[in-house]
Amino acid sequence: MPAIDPVITLERFNESHIEGITALYHDPMVARQTLQMPFPSRETWRKRLASDNERIIQLVALHQGAVIGSITLEQFSRVRRGHAGTFGMGVAQAWQGKGVGTKLLAAALDIADDWMNLRRIELSVYADNEAAIGLYRKFGFETEGILRDYAVRDGVFVDTLSMARLRRPPKAD
Repeated sequence: MPAIDPVITLERFNESHIEGITALYHDPMVARQTLQMPFPSRETWRKRLASDNERIIQLVALHQGAVIGSITLEQFSRVRRGHAGTFGMGVAQAWQGKGVGTKLLAAALDIADDWMNLRRIELSVYADNEAAIGLYRKFGFETEGILRDYAVRDGVFVDTLSMARLRRPPKAD
């Protein structure tokens, strides 16, 4: 008998998720794949929630009410970069490889394309994070360059890939 897929729901990040999202990024295996500092405080997340900026969309993935992932999509505020945005994402280690990232990214890109009309979405990802790179490629992201010694992780400098997805307008007949 095949295993039943767990129900994973997405919600807009709100006050009720602060404890869960704080716990998510307290996990060293999640924090090490992001540019966030380890052990973020609840207050850090409260401030992010309070920023009420329509150019920033924050979603959480939930399983039985527990936060198991998050994504933040941000449209750039500079006028000449208003057609572009970026995102950051984290998924609980126990849920990696189980479709949570796919669900979060699909929802964020739907908002980027159909509600924010973004033409370009860009990101940085650690060059050794093969699972994330595979996910991004599945959604049409392409590598644009390597940023050498971009960040410190586990006490050493690591490279990242600069990736982007361009949404092309439909061709006229």
